[in-house]
Amino acid sequence: MISRRRGGRHNTETAELNITAFMNLMVILVPFLLITAVFSRLAILELNLPGSSTEPADPMDQVFQLEVIVRKDKIEVGDRNQGLLGVYPNTGAGEYNYNALSEKLSELKKRYPAKTNASILLESDIEYDTLVQVMDRVRVEQKVVDDSVVNNDLFPDISIGDAPASAGGA
Repeated sequence: MISRRRGGRHNTETAELNITAFMNLMVILVPFLLITAVFSRLAILELNLPGSSTEPADPMDQVFQLEVIVRKDKIEVGDRNQGLLGVYPNTGAGEYNYNALSEKLSELKKRYPAKTNASILLESDIEYDTLVQVMDRVRVEQKVVDDSVVNNDLFPDISIGDAPASAGGA
């Protein structure tokens, strides 16, 4: 017969867990991941659809409604009720005249200081970068004062839509 001992195992030792290699890996890996991580800031602009331009307007109740129309060859600044206030054709290099646009928007902000909304209307072939450039000019005016750049809000509430057909029939 087989005899069994009572009381369990007598000569067993607890195995040691060697985590030195894992700790070495973490000491190298964590700083490497922190240094190479891309820290990006997400900025979200809330945009709206422009209101209907076919509403019947009472001549006594006309309110200034800024529209910036971006076409392939020019930028038009106007009031929905009064019409065009300025046309800024592209420069000789084919680039948009953002400086003239900024000056006109600053002038309009001085005339209508309480106005905060504007509509940007684009033709279908306008590049995304152009939209961003125009939005930046419409939202904020940058001035250099005492060797530092000062940002002033112009028309931060922006609506985006499709440009109407140009008068030239394009």
